[in-house]
Amino acid sequence: QVQLVESGGGLVQTGESLMLSCAASGRSLNNYAMAWFRQPPGKAREFVAAVNWNGESSHYADSVKDRFSMSRNNAENTVTLQMNNLKPRDTAVYYCNVPRLDAWGQGTQVTVSS
Repeated sequence: QVQLVESGGGLVQTGESLMLSCAASGRSLNNYAMAWFRQPPGKAREFVAAVNWNGESSHYADSVKDRFSMSRNNAENTVTLQMNNLKPRDTAVYYCNVPRLDAWGQGTQVTVSS
């Protein structure tokens, strides 16, 4: 069983940056794609970004493309989400996910003030 723990959330102002991290334990995720989702207040959870098993291919939601960048470190069993030029609409709880295992972290809150 895999455990995912997100960190790095916080309160920032419009235009600032944050980097989220997700640390996995319990099993190696070297062979699995990983993803970030987010859930804005009062809304459904939505896809943010995903990266394939070796980090060579990534995909982003249109709303974050060119501002967010996802990467992974298989040696450390971690993924990160670099978020630049944050906007109030990025305010959400951000979740780390392993799609093939349907594994989720507990989430980390990101709040962007205007």
